[in-house]
Amino acid sequence: MTANLEEAIKALREGRFVLIFDSDSREAETDMVIASEKMTYESVRSMRKDAGGLICTTVPAETWQKLDLPYLAELFVEAYNKHPGIRLLAPTDLPYDTKSAFGITINHRRTFTGIPDNDRALTISELAKLGQRVEGMTQDEAKEALGKEFRAPGHVFLLNSQPGMLNDRKGHTELSSSLLTMAGMYPSATVCEMLGEDGRSLRKEKAQEYARRSGLVYLDGAEIIDAWKASKWSR
Repeated sequence: MTANLEEAIKALREGRFVLIFDSDSREAETDMVIASEKMTYESVRSMRKDAGGLICTTVPAETWQKLDLPYLAELFVEAYNKHPGIRLLAPTDLPYDTKSAFGITINHRRTFTGIPDNDRALTISELAKLGQRVEGMTQDEAKEALGKEFRAPGHVFLLNSQPGMLNDRKGHTELSSSLLTMAGMYPSATVCEMLGEDGRSLRKEKAQEYARRSGLVYLDGAEIIDAWKASKWSR
């Protein structure tokens, strides 16, 4: 593992951000990333002000399967007969991927509207807590706990990780979740795309400048993929 990766893992364990660039051949985007279990309202504020994209929370496969949290595209397929126009929206032409990671949207039941920084921080951190508890639950118990604590739709966008993580897909969902796995943490990350003043994704060079100015670790997706391939989790 490189020194850069070790520093990123240290930052995540301490509740700090790291920046992850996927690749020039994919989205060519840099995301601000933080461990969901470390989320605070200050972190949400930093993401919306300094990154500016959509704030999303990744859910590891063992959690979304236990909680019965579907991919959003699957719900759309089930709605085709009643709403045939949705069929025309099928994401069959994604220029950078073969499958969207989007799941449903949620709010914690103790939130008001769900969108303020403290509301979203509560939803994200409490989902991470639930995710860490469900391993010892039956599926019925897990689903009951989810319904008791959360409502849908909401203002936190969930991203369902592929079961094999980077073995199956190499998007920001899997890059960030795999990094947390290698850090020995619960593999739910909260991520947000960095946008530029020109209305486009923030250029890689600008993201690197921001990282240097802010004292943050900047990772290329290839660094994470290489470490993952060499780890016990890829086998």
